[in-house]
Amino acid sequence: MLNNIGLPGLLLIAVVVLVLFGRGKISNLMGEVGKGITAFKKGVNEGGKELEDAKADEAKDVTPEDEKDKA
Repeated sequence: MLNNIGLPGLLLIAVVVLVLFGRGKISNLMGEVGKGITAFKKGVNEGGKELEDAKADEAKDVTPEDEKDKA
């Protein structure tokens, strides 16, 4: 269904949306979308750091006992 929409169809849809909602509302909406994406990326990065910290805390010392005594 969407394969048949070309450039003229997309332009028509964009004009109709602009007329219905106005430039201000669309601008505000895109700003909120950008803030949401930024917050999502920040959360993903913090989650990755937490997982790395948890793995580092769980790391075990696998050095053989006789090697520990020599050090």
